[in-house]
Amino acid sequence: MKEVKSSSIIDLEKVVKVIWQKRKIFWIVLPIVFVLSCVWIFPEPRYYDCDVALAPESSSEAMGGGLSSIASSFGFDLGGLNGSDAIYPLLYPDLFESPEFLVGLSGINIRTLDGEINTDYYTYLKDHQKKNVLTKPFDAISNYFKSLFEKEETRGGDSSGVDPFLMSQNDFNLMNVAKQKITCSVDKMTNVISINVRDQDPLVCALMADSVKEHLQNFITQYRTSKARQDCDYYQHLTDSARTEYEAALQLYTAYCDTHKDVILQAYISERDKLENDMSEKYSTYSAMNTQLQAMRAKVQERTPSFTTLKSATVPVKPSGPKRMFFVIGMVILSFLITSIWCARNVLLGKE
Repeated sequence: MKEVKSSSIIDLEKVVKVIWQKRKIFWIVLPIVFVLSCVWIFPEPRYYDCDVALAPESSSEAMGGGLSSIASSFGFDLGGLNGSDAIYPLLYPDLFESPEFLVGLSGINIRTLDGEINTDYYTYLKDHQKKNVLTKPFDAISNYFKSLFEKEETRGGDSSGVDPFLMSQNDFNLMNVAKQKITCSVDKMTNVISINVRDQDPLVCALMADSVKEHLQNFITQYRTSKARQDCDYYQHLTDSARTEYEAALQLYTAYCDTHKDVILQAYISERDKLENDMSEKYSTYSAMNTQLQAMRAKVQERTPSFTTLKSATVPVKPSGPKRMFFVIGMVILSFLITSIWCARNVLLGKE
């Protein structure tokens, strides 16, 4: 075996001795880093987290249920294969990337815990977001240079004017902010949907978490019942038409019978029978369409999914961040390590 060269071995005792000899540098660097870290992190706005958990009903067929349970034990989900839905629970997080879904959240009315702000979510994100005061000069300079190259906004302006198909740059930026604040995840084993909302105000955080949950439920309900509702509307139209025709035939038959009482001539009797048969046919058609309509209404109810709320939205009591003490301690430790490497660089490189 080849002998390891002595120059490749770091003498820790010598490193510690060099660091101790230059300890005055640490008494200068560490306090400066501590103060700068505090100055930077303490003006940073606090934020809160609110979590909501939902359990949707399974739409899998009985035959596929056994296969789904076996697959779920290995971490796979076959909901999209066994069921008839194109949007199954594992795809729910992708809905939160959809501009249509996010724009639908912009009109939600929110209010802050202190009661000073009561507006829609779009205006809240645009005009009422707190920022670190130390970043304002940099933001002002950045916005100034951006304004030199960007065209004047001609679209958007409020929550009602946001078009997901043709968004302005400001609306697009606000949509990305909302996308960062609202996240969704699905457990592959249990299909439990977890929604997390982060915001600077605890009440806004809880209101948005509950509203996003309702918005997701309505979105999925509208999707799953869309075909059944179209069928229901179609049969409602047919039923109304059949009812109108039946009532017209009934009125014609009744009027004929009232004006032709105790008739003997076969021609009048045949005309009466003809009107009666026509009325009976119209009634049969109306009855069949009404039966089909009731079946379609039952199908809409059958297709309407149910969600079990496992964890409701609650106004958070303590902020989730920023972790100011951890940040300051981490910056001090990092500066200590960097300073130590810089002081002992000659020893570490084998020059001493």
